[in-house]
Amino acid sequence: MGEILITISARIILMRIIPRRIERANIGPGWKMLYGRRKTGKTFLVEHFLDYEEFFFVNRDGTVHDRLSGDKMTYPEFMRLFPRLLGEKKRIVIDEFHRLPDEFLDLLHAYSGTPGGEVILVTSTMWLAQRLLSMKESPLLGIALPLKIGLIDEREILVELSKEVKGKELIEASIYLREPILVQAYKPPLRDFLAGFFSSSGSFLSELIGETFTEEGHEMTRIYLGVMMEVANGKETSTELSSALFSRGLLKKDNPGTLQKYLTILTKMGILRKFLVYGKRRKKFVYRHTSPLLDLHFYLEAKYAYTELETPSEFIRKAVNYKLPRHVEDFIADLLAKVYGLRRVSVELPELELDIALQGFKRLELVGEVKWRDRVKKEDVRKIEEKLSKFDCRKVLVVPGWESLEREPKGIEVLTPEELLKMAKESIKM
Repeated sequence: MGEILITISARIILMRIIPRRIERANIGPGWKMLYGRRKTGKTFLVEHFLDYEEFFFVNRDGTVHDRLSGDKMTYPEFMRLFPRLLGEKKRIVIDEFHRLPDEFLDLLHAYSGTPGGEVILVTSTMWLAQRLLSMKESPLLGIALPLKIGLIDEREILVELSKEVKGKELIEASIYLREPILVQAYKPPLRDFLAGFFSSSGSFLSELIGETFTEEGHEMTRIYLGVMMEVANGKETSTELSSALFSRGLLKKDNPGTLQKYLTILTKMGILRKFLVYGKRRKKFVYRHTSPLLDLHFYLEAKYAYTELETPSEFIRKAVNYKLPRHVEDFIADLLAKVYGLRRVSVELPELELDIALQGFKRLELVGEVKWRDRVKKEDVRKIEEKLSKFDCRKVLVVPGWESLEREPKGIEVLTPEELLKMAKESIKM
């Protein structure tokens, strides 16, 4: 793992650095636009791992801060400086560029052909970035290559953390440390760390979500908040969400169609993600929180209103223990999808729910179960064999270790943290 040593008053502080080689491999020469939800490490990635000559940050009031010299300038002053820097063939970073007036996009278009000059645009507004990319007359089309910066890739966090922790702790820590804001603070064991983090920092996560809505130009209404809480509480389809919000008086009618605009916006903002339900004639989707950290936050809000009421750490620890196995399932499914280049789907069959379902071009290529507990009884193994026998494709069972199994399953590949780590290393060749 990359490390930086900082000396402060004779104390040495060790900083964890996740190199994010996967994202960096996609950021080559040429104009780029990096976009993603707030606090996903975009600025840190650019500042510490990319080459540039100039770095500007746009403040909320529209003034421009020169990160290298410390100077502050008005937009007109920046307008006069920018073309000159391009003419000098500088590589220029403009962080939170969306805060500049719309006319700046025309300026970018006008100077996009400047020989040698390069621009890296950075924005935390997912909605605006996608709107700019979808507009037929957008000045950015064909000029700046868009690159989405999300949470840290499952494979990279797994490989980097393996230098510190092993086995079950490695998987559990990797799930939540995909959020860059946790990387420096983490101390094993993970479950104790999370309980302490939510006890002390729950209000920070509420503020983060509030800032995200403000940056995106949306008001965080009770409906948005209700959707995020209900998704964390296990409501996954628009039908389930509509019924839940109607029963709480947040919707005037129990109509899933009314909810679609909210689900679309939350998905485009990067807060929610959706999966196609496999095997349905009509397209149907299930929704999950993109971030397991935010999923836990909203679950705690829904269950205990923990940021408003004093909540014992024991309650928070129970919530962590309850949600973590589901987060393990999501993490493993996404990890395997990236390792094998498959698409994750949801399978809805009568009395049959799969933890892992990965689709190729037309058919299911891999299905599996996750049993994240210290003991998997023979009867449990038999039920898994029976369930997965219904599918003609590769089958896997994920457990914390071989010692968890009372017997080895037949016709099913067993994956432990060690096997998953090996897959991740081979996939990204670190």
